[in-house]
Amino acid sequence: MQITGMYWGSKLLKYVEFPTSEVLGPEATNEEVKGLIERHGEVFIKPMFKGGVGKKGKHGLLGRAKDLGTAMQEKSRLYFAEHFHNNTHSKAEGVTFEGGVPAEHEIYFSLTDSTEFRAPMITLTHHGGVDIEELGEDQIARIPFDPLTGLKGFVISNALRKIGAPKELVSPLVQNLPKLWDLFHNYGMTTLELNPIRMQQAKNGRLTPIACDFKCAFDEDDPNMKRLGLPEDLDTSSYSDFELEVNQLRTYQGQSDVFVINEQGTISAMTFGGGANALVTELLGDSATISSDFGGNPPYARCMTSAVLSTNTG
Repeated sequence: MQITGMYWGSKLLKYVEFPTSEVLGPEATNEEVKGLIERHGEVFIKPMFKGGVGKKGKHGLLGRAKDLGTAMQEKSRLYFAEHFHNNTHSKAEGVTFEGGVPAEHEIYFSLTDSTEFRAPMITLTHHGGVDIEELGEDQIARIPFDPLTGLKGFVISNALRKIGAPKELVSPLVQNLPKLWDLFHNYGMTTLELNPIRMQQAKNGRLTPIACDFKCAFDEDDPNMKRLGLPEDLDTSSYSDFELEVNQLRTYQGQSDVFVINEQGTISAMTFGGGANALVTELLGDSATISSDFGGNPPYARCMTSAVLSTNTG
């Protein structure tokens, strides 16, 4: 399961008391939106997509308003917005209204399980708000750490020192970023990304990190995820009947994942193993109908069922 956006992101971050922008959902009344604008000066209107949907801003799917009339116009434009990215078509199911956070500095931060280091790893830069692929290696810190001790403040401090971050950023980030390890580790996440975290300045000059966008992915076989009480259909709106049927075969004995990448393709490759899947999908290109990963030493019966479903669909 994947989640993007601050509607659910702000709720999850409250579990670890990480500061977030003020967020209203699609049910917000005109008076509530007006009050949000009065408190923050402006609001950002973002469409709500189920699952992991990226690059929305680059496709114009972001509204900005300093008055109620403009906010309602943007709501109308984006409420059922459609988005096509990486061969995936998604349709919005509402919008969020998010209070503006004035800031001079923007931070990118992510937590992932690194296959390279076989350990959790942070990625951190004070050049946030952009695709980190656009940044040089000297501007980004990628630091693995010991999961037994967790994400400590000194890991954050060393990472910021490595990339030459301004001194005023160090203390507030050292105090707050380690909180995210508790959310990541205790609730079955495999990825957690905040971009941007805007460093809001208080009247006394003190900076506070404010999460303004959120992405995460869960290991659906980890029972800790269920403790969050998330809706079961939070990440299934864009799945085809075929994807849902195959993905239901997941068990403790191994994964059974399939994603339709091109309904007009000519080759349905049933691939067992993540590495093999990546290679096969890249080689087949537009000819591939599905991207699959049936792994984890599954029993023969489940392999056969996956093959039958893929053959009948392909």
